[in-house]
Amino acid sequence: MANVKVYNMSGAEVGTIDLNDDIFGIDVSEHAMHMAVVQYLANKRQGTQSAKTRAEVSGGGKKPWRQKGTGRARQGSIRSPQWTGGGVVFAPKPRDYSFKLNKKFKRLALKSALTTKAVEEKIIVLDELSLTEVKTKEMAKVLANINAGKALVVMDGSNTNVILSARNIPDVKTAAVNTINVYDILKYNTLVLTKDAVAKIEEVYA
Repeated sequence: MANVKVYNMSGAEVGTIDLNDDIFGIDVSEHAMHMAVVQYLANKRQGTQSAKTRAEVSGGGKKPWRQKGTGRARQGSIRSPQWTGGGVVFAPKPRDYSFKLNKKFKRLALKSALTTKAVEEKIIVLDELSLTEVKTKEMAKVLANINAGKALVVMDGSNTNVILSARNIPDVKTAAVNTINVYDILKYNTLVLTKDAVAKIEEVYA
């Protein structure tokens, strides 16, 4: 079992915590993580791009000049792709880029991402994280105390003061246990977890 130090909001060490090997100590599947990231980015795509083919561009029904005898290259329509104002060859059309991954596969990807952070010693555990008021400066101070840097902060529940205090800090994102994803875990250098969040992750994903 990986043993991680627990800090308070001042950055002082207050104990240690054992991380469950079933989640933070599995054989890492890079393929699963890759597919999870590809799916996450694909599912975020709007897919609203659109351009007109030569069939959809207005006009161009009449042959611009006769086939032979003009000395010019033969043309059948002023909306052919080589013409200015012509249609687009294989024009992009609105489409859905999302695709499905199996539940077990997605869970393997998430556990692999968490294990990666544990192996790299990029997990910081806080005994608690709560603010009495919305104050970006206070949140930034807490993150500086624990040397979080570019961090994903995962909490057990929804702490509105923490979320609002952190949202204006560059390279810091907050998330609840039920909203964490492989992309965010890998994107941010440090994974900051509260003790309650660790317990919830181990309860849900073990």
